[in-house]
Amino acid sequence: MATHCFAGNAARGMSLVALHNGGGTGIGKAVNGGFGLVLDGSQRVDNIIRSAMSWDVMGGVARRNWARNQNAMEVAITYNLENSNKDQVTIPFLPDNRLLDKAVANCFNTANAHN
Repeated sequence: MATHCFAGNAARGMSLVALHNGGGTGIGKAVNGGFGLVLDGSQRVDNIIRSAMSWDVMGGVARRNWARNQNAMEVAITYNLENSNKDQVTIPFLPDNRLLDKAVANCFNTANAHN
């Protein structure tokens, strides 16, 4: 997601974008990103703020939504409805747990039948 946000912020015109090692996060294998913007009061920068801030914030919502966090899913659905002609967040498909349980049971029953 850090790479995704980095690329989106660069494409949207941020003055500075960074993609780097997470440093003290975990054992140093995390990737982090950051951005900066020179605020000059122009309409161009105002447009960048509107576009990039939404992109950056919704990137965090999107990854939680994809992990099936119920609040994030509700925010993503609302965001999609309010931004129908702009960017959208893909909503995960939530399968019926009974179907999943049945599929897993069938898989293990088939595997055990060969032993």
